[in-house]
Amino acid sequence: MSPFRRSLVAFALAMGAAGAAHAADPTMFRDAGCGCCLKWLEQVKASLKAPVKVVNAADMNAVKDKQGVPQALRSCHTVIVGGYVIEGHVPAKEIARLLREKPKGVKGLAVAGMPLGSPGMEHGSHREAYQVMTFGPGGQRVYARYAASH
Repeated sequence: MSPFRRSLVAFALAMGAAGAAHAADPTMFRDAGCGCCLKWLEQVKASLKAPVKVVNAADMNAVKDKQGVPQALRSCHTVIVGGYVIEGHVPAKEIARLLREKPKGVKGLAVAGMPLGSPGMEHGSHREAYQVMTFGPGGQRVYARYAASH
């Protein structure tokens, strides 16, 4: 099978899994070459309260497009849990809060980029300031703020 055909098959499998993710929560879509995703997952597994299916997706942008993740809020991995989309290095306590509160007009939570010191991105005691954002039909808003620390 040609590399192009393999990519198409991998893309089709990822899209099929993305469509089925709502039925089989939680599911993490990630680039196979990214190690911080699994570090993040180890920290939040208890909050997700279920075994997590990990899907190595060949085209993460297609997964994010299908799940409605805004361009400006994208990061390295996308998780579907409880019908919500969790994008990037969102702390476990914010996921638990989302699943508990179920706010109207919110499709998911995101931490844009890969801020140093966020869950899965730890390096010493330094943390960059970052925000957890909501997104969905209700627009985008700040859900939580994490201050920088040294």
